[in-house]
Amino acid sequence: MKRYFAGMTDTGNVRNVNQDAYYIDPDGRFFIVADGMGGHAGGQEASLIATKTIKEHILEHWDSSEASQTILKNAFVAANKALLEDQQQHPERSDMGTTAVVALFRDPDSPWFANVGDSRLYRLRGHQLEQITEDQTWVAQAVKSSRLKQDEARTHPWRHVLSQCLGREDLSEIEIDQMDVQSGDRLLLCSDGLTEELSDGVIASNLKSIRACDTAATALIKAAKDREGKDNITVIVVAIE
Repeated sequence: MKRYFAGMTDTGNVRNVNQDAYYIDPDGRFFIVADGMGGHAGGQEASLIATKTIKEHILEHWDSSEASQTILKNAFVAANKALLEDQQQHPERSDMGTTAVVALFRDPDSPWFANVGDSRLYRLRGHQLEQITEDQTWVAQAVKSSRLKQDEARTHPWRHVLSQCLGREDLSEIEIDQMDVQSGDRLLLCSDGLTEELSDGVIASNLKSIRACDTAATALIKAAKDREGKDNITVIVVAIE
């Protein structure tokens, strides 16, 4: 199956610095979105370090005999280690961290994904938009355990409190799994600057109605900025044909 793709990032309407980072493999073999935190310099550096480390690890092990899920796990572990080492060398960035979500097409018909934090991977199939990743946040855990209702989660004051992120000694859970894709599907990787502003219905409508990936990415960011655009916004759109 052939893949068409495009990515875009924007500072948004409020922030002065873009702490998001993304990477698209030129051959469309893998895609990365990271959303940094920890002050202007710290968050920006964290997302860049994680994206660079994950990219380099995947490329270095692409032709190895290792399973794709092993490569993804080790890439995230390497990124976490790189962040911890940078924190030691630069104490002013000791509180930095980042989310990361990756889609990997090393096994073309059975791609894998990995996730830490609350950046997301979605799949649009027909008219149905499905969130593939699980948010690693206090709110998501509260919804899963029925302590909080889904409609309460969207406006809960703790909705941005992460239970996992890269750049922490206690990193214990990297979500890794395979996903089903079919011709006609669309994938969306994004930071929470998009999902904080747009409902799933609005996201699905844009992905369904706009064929070109670059135009869809631009439209999604514009829609988020037309709301409030309080955070940095990053999107990668992948069309499976």
